[in-house]
Amino acid sequence: MEVKHRTARFLVGKLSSVSEQTRVEALCELRLMSKNDAESRPLIAEAGAIPYLSETLYSSSPATQENAAATLLNLSISSRESLMSTRGLLDALSDVLRHHDSSSSASAVQSCAATLHSLLVVDEYRPIIGSKRDIVYALVDIIKKPKSPPRSIKDALKAMFGIALYPLNRNTMIQLGAVPPLFSLVVKDGRVGIVEDATAVIAQIAGCEDSEEAFRKVSGVEVLVDLLDLATGSSIRTKENAVSALLNLVRCAGERVTSDVRDVGYGALDGIADVAENGSAKGKSKAVSLLKVLIHRGSNGNIWSDSRFESLLNQAS
Repeated sequence: MEVKHRTARFLVGKLSSVSEQTRVEALCELRLMSKNDAESRPLIAEAGAIPYLSETLYSSSPATQENAAATLLNLSISSRESLMSTRGLLDALSDVLRHHDSSSSASAVQSCAATLHSLLVVDEYRPIIGSKRDIVYALVDIIKKPKSPPRSIKDALKAMFGIALYPLNRNTMIQLGAVPPLFSLVVKDGRVGIVEDATAVIAQIAGCEDSEEAFRKVSGVEVLVDLLDLATGSSIRTKENAVSALLNLVRCAGERVTSDVRDVGYGALDGIADVAENGSAKGKSKAVSLLKVLIHRGSNGNIWSDSRFESLLNQAS
């Protein structure tokens, strides 16, 4: 272990060299070391690498920027506190993300978005990162631009999901225009993984006061109901996300949205039942809760005539 300590200190020391070649070589070695040796990651952080790496994200050299971003991502696995306590780190990550379609390399953008996702694993960091409107705006812009690489979109969506896990961040995301591009990905992008990740973010954003109006503008309820139609062939994860989004929406927006969901939702009953029967434990629970919301007893009695649905509800009771 002492050898690893010395190696980490030696390489980090070279990051302050006046020789650009020396700095680049040290950066490459630190990237490989942090990737291949988990034990070395906290040692590299303790040796003071993070401020240097953070500053290097502003480099005009794509290769240098990529190596710094990838090394920070590797360190974020085990040294999240060190990253978050480094002054200017979030600003440096934001700078790379904001220039995703100009000066930043795609690889660096992806590593920076993935680093945010790693940091957002920690509950306490979600309000801090979510309060950085420039970061949220940059992530929204990545998923909005047609020319963004699929990997960049996926990493941006994962970071957005982590941000949306903190309830107070959801209104900010809506204000910064997250809802239209998210639904655009669902409607226009045929890649299963991206649709799954987009609907996961949608499900979280649905759980706030501003969601009703934002979803109404993009026919969000109709889109989510379509995903639950068995004819669309959505994956079970996408269906679970759609169920979660509809449930969060009716819980936060009240009876008017509940009526909207009822009006268009009956065509998706088989899809909801599919989640109730074949989804994850959490998915099953939410599907049953949504089924209960959609039950309507009117003057003509219970229009819930299918014994399959009644059975599912009775099992959950």
